[in-house]
Amino acid sequence: MKVIESIKAWIGAITDVGLMLLALAIVATLLAGGNLPFFGAVVSNIVALIKDLGANGLVGLIAFGLIIWLFSKRSVS
Repeated sequence: MKVIESIKAWIGAITDVGLMLLALAIVATLLAGGNLPFFGAVVSNIVALIKDLGANGLVGLIAFGLIIWLFSKRSVS
């Protein structure tokens, strides 16, 4: 069980770093505008994802709910 807890901690840490990098990319894109090197078109990709989820109606709503549930289910230890 100790191995599973260790793996869960690593995955949680990697997810936290990924979310921090995503926030940094969004802020940098909004401040500098356009495509930045190493960040790409983060804001336009997020807008496209939301647009695709919205175009799919109920399936998109269920997928969005699942994504939110996965990110909010993590506990901070």
